[in-house]
Amino acid sequence: MPEKEYITNLLPKEETTQSKPLRYISKHRPQVAEEEKQSKRPAKTMGPAKMPVPSTKNYLKKHSKEPGLPEKKPFKYPDDERKRPPIPCKKDVPLMGLKSNKNFVTENALENVTAIPRKPTKIYCDTRKGDKHLLQPSGLEPNYVQKTNYGEVPPYLKKREEEMKKAQEQYDAYISEHVKQGAMKHLSEEERESILAGLKKNWEAVHHDYQGMSVVTDTIMKKNIKERLEMMMKQLERDIEIIERHKTIYIAN
Repeated sequence: MPEKEYITNLLPKEETTQSKPLRYISKHRPQVAEEEKQSKRPAKTMGPAKMPVPSTKNYLKKHSKEPGLPEKKPFKYPDDERKRPPIPCKKDVPLMGLKSNKNFVTENALENVTAIPRKPTKIYCDTRKGDKHLLQPSGLEPNYVQKTNYGEVPPYLKKREEEMKKAQEQYDAYISEHVKQGAMKHLSEEERESILAGLKKNWEAVHHDYQGMSVVTDTIMKKNIKERLEMMMKQLERDIEIIERHKTIYIAN
């Protein structure tokens, strides 16, 4: 939309210039500049400004890094001044000690004839190519039979046997003492056999009742009777086993 025309617009206007705001200056600026000057080092990261140019004659040469050998010197024996004895003449007889009339050939022959032959080393082969190994450390040879104490009773078994014997003696002494005092009664063999026979007879009677029960236990009463008979048979079996296992039985008064 075009601007409307006014008379006032024809009057000349003064140009106004907008002034820029003042630049911000920190109050810490002098201190920061001073600290930067103190911590500044010349050529800290880029190296020195000028480097000496290497010489063209200073280059790596062949075998320059290898250790050098010492200078050659003529060899001299440390005992050059010693005096060696002269070579003996044919006329000189060497001093070999006393002469012996022993016939070494005959003695060696006799020693070899009478010597005990050495036993060969026991070996075994574990492959078809003939790889040989020693037999003794392999575990295939029973070395334990060669021990000095082979076949003897071990000490711990002897000790255990003595302890058991001592405990049995103490138990027998305790029982005999109580029998003398009248606190215990020894059950005779006839009484033991009669008790054992009675227990077996009772077990047979209970077992007969158990076998006479019906196969189907569909009521609570049948289940209770079956459980009671089974418990009675187990108790009788335990009592029979105890009496049969112990030949000597004592009864406390």
